[in-house]
Amino acid sequence: MTEQQEASEDAVMTRIGQAIILLHAGDREEARNRLGDIWSEIGGEGDPLHRCTLAHYMADAQDDPADELAWDLRALSAADALGDERLARHEPHLAVRAFYPSLHLNLAADYAKLGRTEAARVHLERARAATGALADDGYGNGVRAAIARLAERLAQEPWDLPGPGSVPGQHP
Repeated sequence: MTEQQEASEDAVMTRIGQAIILLHAGDREEARNRLGDIWSEIGGEGDPLHRCTLAHYMADAQDDPADELAWDLRALSAADALGDERLARHEPHLAVRAFYPSLHLNLAADYAKLGRTEAARVHLERARAATGALADDGYGNGVRAAIARLAERLAQEPWDLPGPGSVPGQHP
């Protein structure tokens, strides 16, 4: 890769980072607008690191839980396409597998918001299974604690109701 291409990629990550700062400062609309502009530039087939990072935070900027789910699914898809070699150029001490606990936790929370309890449980279990990739630090401990909180909440939720065409009385 040429130095110009790497600088360009760094510029994209810088712009994503600036939008994330706006999001964390509470300006969800401006963050959403900026992330949307960047997404329009990089597209759904762009650099997986850019797509994963952008989609992960774009989900947090959504007001509608269905839109949040759609962005979190994009983030997961991009992570599946992201290799450790590409990630290492941006973050040398991080492996892609460390993304999965948070990505699946977000999906579990999205499905829970949408009342799709069984799908939430599936992704919560995937998040829990992937926690071995997390460091024993503030971030890792925070993700593990969030998994535990959501698990406790889902333990109190009823199973999804059977949908149209399903057999009454059977759980999915």
